[in-house]
Amino acid sequence: MKKAVILLSGGLDSATCLAIAKSKGFELYCMSFDYGQRHNAELEAAARLAKSMGAVEHRIVNIDLAAFGGSALTDKRIAVPTGGVKDDAIPVTYVPARNTILLSYALAWAEVLGASDIFIGVNSVDYSGYPDCRPEFISSFQVMARLATRAGVEGAPMHIHTPLIFLTKAQIIERGVALGVDYGMTVSCYQADDQGRACGVCDSCRLRKSGFEAAGVPDPTHYR
Repeated sequence: MKKAVILLSGGLDSATCLAIAKSKGFELYCMSFDYGQRHNAELEAAARLAKSMGAVEHRIVNIDLAAFGGSALTDKRIAVPTGGVKDDAIPVTYVPARNTILLSYALAWAEVLGASDIFIGVNSVDYSGYPDCRPEFISSFQVMARLATRAGVEGAPMHIHTPLIFLTKAQIIERGVALGVDYGMTVSCYQADDQGRACGVCDSCRLRKSGFEAAGVPDPTHYR
């Protein structure tokens, strides 16, 4: 079995991505991050998901993006917006350079493991407009990864898998349900409480809720 590193936040998209990697027969090495986000409920969800899907290993890496702030997810002085997703602006929930940093960590671990595959659950359809969720970013990072690593130079280039990137939220949920994902184990809310209960009004909650409605799937989210 080939090894793959899966970036696992504990949310709906990354859980689906993990299930897809498993369905393709990869050995699962999950990587999550305590980066200074507002709550740790999503990390607890990530641990549950990794265990339930049979991951070989799950690592939670500590980095301090809160030291820089600049996002409602890493700076509690900035309120999480609850007015819905706007198409004309990048919201304050965007964490500067987050996916660049997380993919770099995944790249380093993959090279140590001898893995040539990284899975990330980015999406460019039903999302909040983050620039580091676009296909252009992923393709550019993959080029960089092949240039910057010993594995790439020696002929074992890294592949960045983004199986959700062109799917609607409803399509993602349908794919996950078909693969047996228990979405009741996931936490997507930007401001979940200590029990992992969702606010129901932040952008992430709105996208998630509308996705279940469009898919015709009962919403298992735990709301407070």
